[in-house]
Amino acid sequence: MSHPVTHASFTITRQWNAKPERVFQAFADEKAKAKWFAGPPGFEQHEKSFDFREGGRETLSGKHAGGMVTAFDCLYRDIVENERIIYSYVMHLDGKKISVSQASIELFAENGGTKLVLTEYGDYLDGYDDAGSREHGTNFLMDQLGKSLGA
Repeated sequence: MSHPVTHASFTITRQWNAKPERVFQAFADEKAKAKWFAGPPGFEQHEKSFDFREGGRETLSGKHAGGMVTAFDCLYRDIVENERIIYSYVMHLDGKKISVSQASIELFAENGGTKLVLTEYGDYLDGYDDAGSREHGTNFLMDQLGKSLGA
């Protein structure tokens, strides 16, 4: 096959001392999300859009310190306030589509705070077999989210 697809999935769980409503707002509010959803140090943002609603789109693109250019293009598929967010997204690396993924975020009130469960299913395209890197990056973002919550 000249255009192979590699399939991979992962689940990340976090527990924070913040109510589900506050965690949900960290995804739903553009200013709150900007505090944690950004590239690593040295990332130079090129383009950004934010439309958090079912059928809405979010994009973020920019150049990393090492010169690599990434682009995230997300479509929100299902949103249940304070409980669930399901979205699909395409990632580009230096102008080349490298993956198509679907992710769900579930929020559970637990121990006075929130248990977050993020599950992602990815299709990695044309030899880009790097699901471990995606999981690492998503863990980094969840760590940043936790810091932004002060939880």
